[in-house]
Amino acid sequence: MAQYFTLHPDNPQPRLIKQAVHILRNGGVVALPTDSSYAIACHLGDKHAQDRIRTLRAVDEKHHFTLLCRDLAEIAVYAQVDNQQFRMLKANTPGSYTFILEATREVPRRLSHPKRNTIGLRVPQHPVALALLAEMNEPLLGMTLILPDEKLPMHDADTIRERLEHHLDLILDAGGCGMEATTVIDLSRGDIEVLRRGRGALAPFGLN
Repeated sequence: MAQYFTLHPDNPQPRLIKQAVHILRNGGVVALPTDSSYAIACHLGDKHAQDRIRTLRAVDEKHHFTLLCRDLAEIAVYAQVDNQQFRMLKANTPGSYTFILEATREVPRRLSHPKRNTIGLRVPQHPVALALLAEMNEPLLGMTLILPDEKLPMHDADTIRERLEHHLDLILDAGGCGMEATTVIDLSRGDIEVLRRGRGALAPFGLN
């Protein structure tokens, strides 16, 4: 059964953040709020926890995981970013975007797309998510928390607890968050391709 931590939305309690990191480092799967909706996440190196997330979301190996990163510098460790892409990322992170980029050798093969060697990355704009990433001192592996056969992501911790407390190890409650998933933008092929329209506006990329 999942533990349930209630955190301050702007100044999350360091003691609870440390406990959350301990759970993640010991194989836990955690539901956490972001600037778009709730996400489910685990430790980057934990294949078993990764498989649990796939099962919960009912997705196959072609579905991108996302590396939740603290900042642009961390993105550059795991993705190949040219000058134009760097400027684009700098102008739009943190924010409600997931960017698909070519993976570097730092990304384990099991995390990248099986045919394209790409990875999804984002910098969330939420104090709880950022505090968790700062304490982890490395990215988290995550996905938007959308249940199978549902169109909208989950946004309320009480509902997540009611429906998923036997499938998660921890739920972080910092109040309600958005009901839109991130906007997914593929930069890996040179051009800008929108794979999913979500909370992030398209205007900064010259798109409607």
